[in-house]
Amino acid sequence: MVLNELGARINGALQALSKASVIDEKAVDALLREVCSALLESDVNVMLVQKMRQNVKKRVNMDELASSANKRKVIQNAVFEELCGLVDPGVQPWKPQKGKQNVIMFVGLQGSGKTTSCTKLAVYYKRKGMKVGLVCADTFRAGAFDQLKQNASRAHVPFYGDYSETDPVQIAIEGVAQFKKSKFDLIIVDTSGRHKQEAELFAEMEQIAAAVKPNNTIFVMDGTIGQAADSQARAFKESVDIGSIIITKMDGHAKGGGAISAVAATGSPIEFIGTGEHMHDLDKFSARPFISKLLGMGDISGLVETVQDMHMEKNEDMMKNLAKGVFTLKDMRDQLQTIMNMGPLNKIMGMMPGMSPDMMKGFDADESTRRLRSYMCVFDSMTELELNSDGKMFEEESRLRRVARGSGVRLVEIQALLYQHKQFGQIVKKMGGPKGMLSKMNPNAMQQMAKNPGAINPNMLKQMGGMGGMQKMIQQMGGMGGVQNMMQQMMGGMGGGGGGAGGMGGLQDMMQQMMGGMGGMGRGRR
Repeated sequence: MVLNELGARINGALQALSKASVIDEKAVDALLREVCSALLESDVNVMLVQKMRQNVKKRVNMDELASSANKRKVIQNAVFEELCGLVDPGVQPWKPQKGKQNVIMFVGLQGSGKTTSCTKLAVYYKRKGMKVGLVCADTFRAGAFDQLKQNASRAHVPFYGDYSETDPVQIAIEGVAQFKKSKFDLIIVDTSGRHKQEAELFAEMEQIAAAVKPNNTIFVMDGTIGQAADSQARAFKESVDIGSIIITKMDGHAKGGGAISAVAATGSPIEFIGTGEHMHDLDKFSARPFISKLLGMGDISGLVETVQDMHMEKNEDMMKNLAKGVFTLKDMRDQLQTIMNMGPLNKIMGMMPGMSPDMMKGFDADESTRRLRSYMCVFDSMTELELNSDGKMFEEESRLRRVARGSGVRLVEIQALLYQHKQFGQIVKKMGGPKGMLSKMNPNAMQQMAKNPGAINPNMLKQMGGMGGMQKMIQQMGGMGGVQNMMQQMMGGMGGGGGGAGGMGGLQDMMQQMMGGMGGMGRGRR
């Protein structure tokens, strides 16, 4: 991600503070100097950086903290809160409502990624159960309609455009009217890219806005734009009512801080961040989880929301089996399919607590995804009787060879897959049943977390069994060494991946194990 280096530097400064033998004014100044230097080098506006420094100094009164045993925690919390303030204008973005006809208009500079972002947003709300349509009102750029048509077809989203019509206002009016007539929940209007010096194109943008009366206008900003972000953002804000921002190209190696600091210029909240070229590479933005993830502390609420979107609770057979401590091959197939549906593996891994950027460097998400797909072929080659079994019937070599021929996967890899299923089965057996860890978790806490991922807090984690409960679970799995070994077997390219300290490190390792791409399994020949 574009801000990984920034996150690593700030995190390093905070860790240096935690290791300091004496916490005094000099130590705080050294911390702020490193944090501010990192922000400036990432192209964050100098005035915003200066204001952040002043605010931290106001929050941290060394005289009052002299007798405090939690000096480090107070200082670190102050820095965290002010970093959140940089990207949070204190305004909630507008949200479309299912069952109503919502219109969103996209605006931004040329090449900022509007058309791709339109499709990503359509896919995002389609996963939420909405009926979404795309309108191409970009008649300025050659091939704009073809691009939107191709993206929409790949995402199975209806679209509207007209090769013969040259007036973007007319196309927008007709497209919105057609989708409204068909009772679509959300209509997304893509417009031409334009620069603040192009007066005619800005006038055209105002005309489209007046014609379709969007409920929300999203300003798409290139994450590589740097300090120019401020003036461009202000120009768009003066012409149309910018309701929210999407920052794109956050998977590159540019600085990115300039785009984030443009929040101050528009006063509008960042709603999403584009982190790649795939249709799922659009992350819902929230200031606190974003900063938490930036500093390697994970994004639990984002992970829970992603899992919630998969509606795993609808797979009643699997849920019943897990509660009983039973884990069939079909259950494993369903879980792997769920993981694949959640989006790119590196995105899911990045949401896990303690998953620092350095740990993600060795993780080959594409290779892990390829292996997952090959294992789905293995499951597809099994009979219904075999899928509903515990895998023991595959001690017959003839069955193994039949599945290997049907799936095109090497025999040794199928054996490795069955071994991992057996390992998971032992974990589920210990977790399920009347005496298992799952039975001890407070169901009310689980329901509350599922309904409101943003409300997760330490008290709720305690109700669910707490970190102590997680540690017991890990001990049941063979201790940290057993988890690490299992994780390495399943992750392949991930390597050892050193974890955080204590219970959270154990939780991270367990999540790595469960989310891994099942790489590194068997390299022999059939």
